[in-house]
Amino acid sequence: MFSLGIYKNSGYLMVSCNGGLNQMRAAICDMVTVARYLNVTLIVPELDKTSFWADTSDFQDIFDVDHFINSLRDEVQILKHLPPRLKRRVELGMVYSMPPVCWSDISYYQNQVFLCLFQVIHLNRTDARLANNGLPIEIHKMRCRVNYANLKFTSQIEELSPSKWPFFGSPLTLRNGHVGLFRLYPRLHGRRSRRAYENEICLSMVERESYQLLFEEERRSLSFDTRKDCSCSEALDIDRSVQIYIAAGEIYSKQKRMAALTAAYPDVLRKETILEPSDLRLFQNHSSQMAALDYLVSLESDVFVPTYDGNMAKVVEGHRRCLGFRKTILLNRKLIVELVDRYNSGILGGVNSPLR
Repeated sequence: MFSLGIYKNSGYLMVSCNGGLNQMRAAICDMVTVARYLNVTLIVPELDKTSFWADTSDFQDIFDVDHFINSLRDEVQILKHLPPRLKRRVELGMVYSMPPVCWSDISYYQNQVFLCLFQVIHLNRTDARLANNGLPIEIHKMRCRVNYANLKFTSQIEELSPSKWPFFGSPLTLRNGHVGLFRLYPRLHGRRSRRAYENEICLSMVERESYQLLFEEERRSLSFDTRKDCSCSEALDIDRSVQIYIAAGEIYSKQKRMAALTAAYPDVLRKETILEPSDLRLFQNHSSQMAALDYLVSLESDVFVPTYDGNMAKVVEGHRRCLGFRKTILLNRKLIVELVDRYNSGILGGVNSPLR
């Protein structure tokens, strides 16, 4: 399907990614693959700056843009900017812009999107715009290569990699035969309320602009809760002395929400407690760059336990498999919620044995 190193430039593809870091990361992989399939030149993707993440970061602030371009040079031609003549046309609004249909087959881009291309085309939505099933194996291989080889974080982010932290590689790690850093990826919503499910239905039915206010309204009431995460850790016989890293943004009512977990596991870490304020200063108010630090910890941790099935959980799980099937524990969250609720209501005498 692909012939390496042969450019037959049929035009230029501009893309505007939407969502958080890992949603945009997956979308970039899709759009590189689409550009390769259509034989078009890809312009370095524009990142989301307008959603509730409110992050002004550009592509080069998070990813190593030169590595991205050079490592793909035999497969896709990528430019940082449009040629001046075409850039002027875009600035004057003389460009066709469209949101691709969600979960489209690759043939959709050939038979419909490509027909709309006149020198330049702009795809203004990129979340889940390429199907996961029923595609040629070459498509999947290309997506994986982009995700796990061509997309690297900037040197400023990589310099704060957990492999450079003092306690990493100590006798506590699985690499030396002992239980090591046990990393939890907490639920964004905490305990699932009826309104949380109602919100999810709304999110699947309306555009992002329509549900931003709804989501913001619910952020505090559906905040982080570690009671069920703590029960799972105890049921798995995780030693109390291990270090548990919480990869998350701001935790509302932190003391209350974290009480159960910190009581059972005293050595609970977050990037704000490990790194010096001077190290984090460059990343403050840039949620995607802060999320990149959590991503690096997720790759390096001895055990990865996603307790919320979001974009980060999926991308990290795949990346860890690519790095040698590093240990990942996927929880049956629906069953865990039922068991813990039964325990809290007094129906169940103990929770650890059923969870185990």
